[in-house]
This record gives sequence, C-alpha cells and structure tokens, in this order.
Amino acid sequence: MIEKKYSILDSNRQNQFVIKAEIESLQKELDLIEQDTNTFEALIRSQLVEELIEVQELRFLYKRQKQEKKEKRLEQKRRGKNYKEPVGEKVVCYKQNKTHSPENQKEIRRLYREAILHVHPDKFSMDEEKIDLATEVTSKLINTYQAGDLIELQLLHRHITSGNAMNQMQECSAIESKTSTSDLYLIREKEKLEALLIIAKNKHTYKVLTEYPDPSTFIDELKIFYTDKISKLRRRTRKLV
Repeated sequence: MIEKKYSILDSNRQNQFVIKAEIESLQKELDLIEQDTNTFEALIRSQLVEELIEVQELRFLYKRQKQEKKEKRLEQKRRGKNYKEPVGEKVVCYKQNKTHSPENQKEIRRLYREAILHVHPDKFSMDEEKIDLATEVTSKLINTYQAGDLIELQLLHRHITSGNAMNQMQECSAIESKTSTSDLYLIREKEKLEALLIIAKNKHTYKVLTEYPDPSTFIDELKIFYTDKISKLRRRTRKLV
C-alpha cells in the first residue's frame, strides 16, 4: 500500500512538472506574439494618428446626430393628444464648465488623444463588429474631455490604455482558483493560456505580420480605408461638423 501511495505521488508530481513546462512554453509564445503585435500596432497608430482620431470623433458626432433626430421625433409625438411619457433613463449632456491652466489644458489634450487611439473598435481589421462597444467608450471619453475634468480623464485614460475598456474576456475567479486542487489549477491555467494564444494568433494585425509578404503595405490599405470612411462620415455629419 505504501509503495502504491508513493507511486501515485510521484506520478502526480510528474504530471505537474509536465503541465508547468507546457504553461511556461505557452506563456513565452504568447508574450512573443503580443510583443510583435503591439509593436506593429504602435507603428500603425503612429502613421494614422489623425485619421484614427477623426474617425472616432465623427462616429461620436454621428451617434449624437441620430440621438438628436430621435429626440426631435419624440418631441413631435409629445404634441399629440394620446402621448404617454415613457419610463427610462434621461440622456445626460456634459458641458465644459472648468477652467485650467495652459499646462493642464495641454495635459488634458494629450490624455484624450492617447486614449482615443486605444479605443479603436477593431484594431485595424476593417471589421464593423466592435463598433458599438468602441463608440460607447469613445462617447464617455469625449464627454469627459469636453467637460474638462482632468482627474476623471486621468482615471479613464488609465482604464482605456490598460486594455480593460475593450477587453471582453472574463478572468477566472480568484476564489475558485484558491479552492481548486493543484492539478486542476494548473490545467485551468494551461487552458486559459491556450485560449489566449488562439485569440492572439487570430488577431488581424498578427495575421498581417505572418501572412503579408510586406506588412508595411497594410498601412497603405488602411489609409485608403480610412480616407473612404472619413469621407462617408463627414457627409453623414456635415450639419454638425
């Protein structure tokens, strides 16, 4: 019985050793992919700063324009005899009511421009799926910027640039990890890294890096894409711009 018990313990230790080695390998691969991808995305942002900012600001204006049209139609309905006021949240409009020194104004502008580049909806994939989330975050950012609240903007900038604002993944519960056995915890850590690795490899910018003969040509594609996008958004928001 004792020999069998020690045999099981040795087997468990061996399994843990193997899983730990796999986790280390997965983490290294993930770190390299994320480093290459982040470097490439930083290069893209540096080449498309003005375009990216204008697209986000125009999307915000377009959303505001649609909201104003909706409110106008609602006001017309209010004039009707049978109208009943709906129950819901009211739209809060922020006004710039704070004055700052030139240094603070410069810092507010810097924080705003840095943050808005990080809430791009699709990380240059030319995919419209994440636009709603990005527009929501952008609206909060622009309202905070226009309100001139430096402290709030600093907190929002930190939240956005950390990646949390656009991160859709749910982390494992800390309590659950503590109550799990060592083997189960390691297995879950490995599975989490495998999932993150799949996401990293499927990122459009990483595919560009690994599949394009010359990844820099992708920047030219994006310039054409955003020039067209800006032109369309300008037409849609011409009454507000």
